[in-house]
Parts: sequence; structure tokens; C-alpha cells
Amino acid sequence: MSDLIELKGIWGFGYHGVFDHEAKNGQDFFVDVSMYCDLSQASRTDDLTDTVDYGAITDLVVQEITGERVQLIEKLAGRIAEKIKSTYPRVENISVTVHKPKAPVSSEVADISVTINR
Repeated sequence: MSDLIELKGIWGFGYHGVFDHEAKNGQDFFVDVSMYCDLSQASRTDDLTDTVDYGAITDLVVQEITGERVQLIEKLAGRIAEKIKSTYPRVENISVTVHKPKAPVSSEVADISVTINR
């Protein structure tokens, strides 16, 4: 059995991208995280140590967004997923979506995102 914890729209300002102007000027990134894990113990004990601390997860995500630059949001999403899974073994499966709404493309778009599943 897997239960679900979702965090949507975690914001951070980062310098990720292929182009030099992205590394220089930076831009907004938003991340959604879905974590599948067994929450039955936490639902009985009401104890934070029996679940995944989503406050700490949001801090981890922001650190990754604002941290070391990568060229691809695919890499950023993978890095976030691996960091969460290695820090929180209770997470059985994870889905991470990185949104880059101001991606430098030739057409106007509302959003560009990449989702990875681990």
C-alpha cells in the first residue's frame, strides 16, 4: 500500500539553463513533488518521525533550485528526486516536476516542465 504526499509550486530563483544569459540573469523555477510512501504508522501515532517531513522537503527543494547550476531541468529534477529518496528511505516512489515558465523558446508558452519518476 502506498499513500501520497504532494507538494505543489515550491518556488526558487535559480540560474539553470543552456544559455549564458540564463546563467547570468537567472529566473523563477517551480517544483511539484509527489511522494508515495506508507503513512499507516503516522496515521496511528500522530508522530512526525513516522512520516516524511514536508517542511524539510520544501527546504531541500529550494536548496537544489538555488544551488549549483545545471543546464537541463531534467538534471535538476533528477537531482531533487535522488536527494529526497536518499534522505528519506520511507519514500517508495517519487515524481518531481520542474517548471520553467520563462524558458527561452521562440513561441509564447504558459509553462514548460519536465517530470521524472523514480
